[in-house]
Amino acid sequence: MKGIPLPGEIGVHARAVLAGEIAPVPARDAATVVLLRSARAGVEVYMLRRATSMDFVAGAYVFPGGSVDPRDDDQSLAWAGPAPETWGRVFGADVATARGLVCAAVRETFEESGVLLAGPSADTVVADTTGDDWEADREALIARRLSLAEFLNKRGLVLRADLLRPWAHWITPDVERKRFDTRFFVAAMPPGQRTRDVGGEADEVAWLRPDQALRRAQDGEIWLVPPTIRTLTEISAFADVHSVLACDREIVTVQPRVAEVEGEMWLVIPDGHDGVS
Repeated sequence: MKGIPLPGEIGVHARAVLAGEIAPVPARDAATVVLLRSARAGVEVYMLRRATSMDFVAGAYVFPGGSVDPRDDDQSLAWAGPAPETWGRVFGADVATARGLVCAAVRETFEESGVLLAGPSADTVVADTTGDDWEADREALIARRLSLAEFLNKRGLVLRADLLRPWAHWITPDVERKRFDTRFFVAAMPPGQRTRDVGGEADEVAWLRPDQALRRAQDGEIWLVPPTIRTLTEISAFADVHSVLACDREIVTVQPRVAEVEGEMWLVIPDGHDGVS
């Protein structure tokens, strides 16, 4: 087991939760997408630094993602690829939740990177999403004035669930004040599209090699949370994007727990999921 100390008020809150004095906050379903592209040195991942004003892991480098919107399980949109039932079996979720997770993955990726995993047909993908009209729709999605189904249907687009692959499942520890039940996906950068600095929840974006991001974190240049460290460590073992997408993953739920050791509170991460191979 590996641990992270929980000092000060965080430790006090953790002790209260552990003692049953405070009930854990319910975890919200969420989706995270590790966007990949080929690079001369192998694989690069798209990462965002969460703005310091955010109330959850502010300042951390993360992958695009966020909570499932209640409208993400809308069945009116066109869908290509594995059915929600298939995703449900992979992630241990009911059909409605699975549909919402895949839709949230596509929506959040577009909102936070400008990359859209959808196309005019089941075997095509949008080539360019950088015009003013796309930006207006992206902002409407963020503001929840527009649902993903409304957005795709308006443009006659098909959601490409087949461009996603399942990767991991992490649940925020019980002691956190804001908690997520997050399924991780991986996806390759669609041909012709490009990411852009879209602002909002992030104040910096970058394409980084997994080993580069891990090294910068070790040197104290950037901050990474345990699920991100583990994901980067795993992906750093692959030589190219195709190999990542072809990996047959067994999805195991990981939830760090809290323990008191010699009067101090620690967040304990199960062996094999702390980023150390």
